Amino acid sequence: MGNLLSYSGINAKIRAMKSRLITEEQLSEIVRLRSIGEVAAYLRRLPRFEKEWADLSDEELHRENLEKYLRRSIFNDFCKLYHFADEEQRRFLDLYAGRYEIRVLKEIITNLFDYHNSQVLDYSLYQEFFRKHSGLDLAVLCACRDADELVEALRGTQYYKPLKIIQGIDPLIFDDGMALDLYYFTHIWRVRKKLFSGKDLEFITSTYGEKFDMLNLQFIYRSRKYYQMAPADIYSLLIPVYYHLSRKDIQMLVESEDPAAARAYFLTTWYGKKYRSLYRHSLQVSDTDLESVLGSPEEQLNLEVFYTVTLMRLLQKSARENPHSAAVLFNYMYLKEHETDRLITAMESVRYGIDPAAAMSVIHNT
Repeated sequence: MGNLLSYSGINAKIRAMKSRLITEEQLSEIVRLRSIGEVAAYLRRLPRFEKEWADLSDEELHRENLEKYLRRSIFNDFCKLYHFADEEQRRFLDLYAGRYEIRVLKEIITNLFDYHNSQVLDYSLYQEFFRKHSGLDLAVLCACRDADELVEALRGTQYYKPLKIIQGIDPLIFDDGMALDLYYFTHIWRVRKKLFSGKDLEFITSTYGEKFDMLNLQFIYRSRKYYQMAPADIYSLLIPVYYHLSRKDIQMLVESEDPAAARAYFLTTWYGKKYRSLYRHSLQVSDTDLESVLGSPEEQLNLEVFYTVTLMRLLQKSARENPHSAAVLFNYMYLKEHETDRLITAMESVRYGIDPAAAMSVIHNT
């Protein structure tokens, strides 16, 4: 990978697909609509949805289905890219596909723990993706009646072992989802050097390295601030990757005497310095004023926004500097997922009658 000829075709396809992503102006128009029906009508007038939703009636595009069809477009775009990709590009997409398998598995697990919901899940919208890019049998998995049956149905797949290990320990959805994420993230880190080389390896190492660090930061912060978890429990649920955060950094963040001390230490780390820079830019304050704000006990870290902005900038920079590498594939799929999340946020804002300006403020932080 990493040469002009192998990427010329798929780059042209990605440019065309990016040109059809929702704009800020369109999001601003959507949050001013009065009902979900108007949102559906607005979206289906756009060329990208007009064809995809041509066979759907207005009644089929109610809120729950509209969200499903928006999420299906992520799977559809993945399939389009895969169709245009060559063998080496598909190597990255095959690895990335695990993200979508886990997303659907989490939905199935959530449904199993929703004791008020006795319906069999319908994932026919994702059938093409699973038929072409997954070894999981959706029909069998969706028909499972409890977690034990689901784990057994996954026997022979890569997801059986991580779920089997925690089976019977704690029935919380959080643990099942975390087990899948930990397995997938560890798997990516373990196989990256076997699958990739050159610019692709460099990109995947830096992008996933920073992603995993920031996910660990979020988890440590939440577990200490909101759940008062013991250090041993926190360590057991962290992604076992150390990129810009050293083992000492992790130890200091997990074992400092209180969340305030952990917060102060975070601001001295590699990511803390980036956080300061981002905060300074957004507030447009001097260094002295910044220290005053960040030093205030009332000021809370917003690591979710920091994660979103930092990862977005990293992917865009990598795609711009390495246009003939896997960076362009990762960047587009992230943009697509980000667009879908923002559209769903806009839709929910309309549903609950949230002020358009307040809705756009939330969307900008999504």
